[in-house]
Amino acid sequence: MNTVKPKLLVVDDLTANLVAMRHLLADCGAEIFEASSGNQALALCLDHQFALVLLDVNMPDMDGFEVAQWINESEQLGETPIIFLTAAYGDDPNRIKGYRMGAIDYIAKPINDIVLQSKVRVFLELYHARQQLQQVLRDLAERNQQLLDEIAVRKRIEAQVRYEASHDSLTGLPNRSCFFERLQQALVTAIHQDRGFAVVCFDLDGFKSINDEFGHAAGDALLCALASRLQGMMGADDTAARLGGDEFALILRDFNRTDPAMERCEFLREHLTEPYPIHYDGQSVTVQIGVSFGFTLWHDAPEQGPDQMIRSADKAMYDAKRGGKNRSASVNHAAPAPLDTAATQA
Repeated sequence: MNTVKPKLLVVDDLTANLVAMRHLLADCGAEIFEASSGNQALALCLDHQFALVLLDVNMPDMDGFEVAQWINESEQLGETPIIFLTAAYGDDPNRIKGYRMGAIDYIAKPINDIVLQSKVRVFLELYHARQQLQQVLRDLAERNQQLLDEIAVRKRIEAQVRYEASHDSLTGLPNRSCFFERLQQALVTAIHQDRGFAVVCFDLDGFKSINDEFGHAAGDALLCALASRLQGMMGADDTAARLGGDEFALILRDFNRTDPAMERCEFLREHLTEPYPIHYDGQSVTVQIGVSFGFTLWHDAPEQGPDQMIRSADKAMYDAKRGGKNRSASVNHAAPAPLDTAATQA
């Protein structure tokens, strides 16, 4: 609860009236401010937030109506409650004018002590209730923001957990589990939209010799470099995954015939076998490896499930290795003649 005393402004051009009001309101629980003119009242209103203004109507220079109108039209002070103090309480035109200028009540002069104290007490209680409500709303807004922040953090953590569960920690490529999920999605799309695709398996020829010669840190650096290069060559709907070790798998969309798929695999293989400048343990070295590709087309055997397609592509990859390594082969076609490369043989 707010422990700061509310502020109450008494405006009257007669000192005797100010003194009398001061005594009557001494125990009201508010901090009392006094003004003997309209200008002085407005100056105080600009410097303080008043819970209530007791405003004499009849004052020289600037009367109470003008002061009330100025307060009511001010964006900063427009909600300040005003009670007019007037000897003309029974004058309907003046009373209507006062309400139009922003007054919320009248107290007739001569002032009845009990009426004044009762009305002031009511408005101060309303002020306290409004302050408490505003504090509750502020607390709620702060708590809501905290909850939104907590939800955002939780979502980021959940997204990170999902990412780590579905991606290879070394290369950042999708892992085996994620690859099979996307392969299943590709099969569903192919069945319903007749959108063919190829499943490709490949591994690195000569990777073991890199590890043996330069160490596993160099091998890890090579895998990361290859994954980065591979990602840059994938289409928007394609998938490149690391199944484990130096084994990778691809889903290449929109392939229904062997020749275009072979051309695509050869394109990838040629770029993946270009030299890699790698950095590891404070050292730098340039290495080169060969890559053996094997692929199968859904269009050639649409009855295949995910496991069968992977086995078929894997078999084609080993056919490529048996045919000389660093080449591409289809499960249904003889492998092409091996290319002359500088790849290190595993």
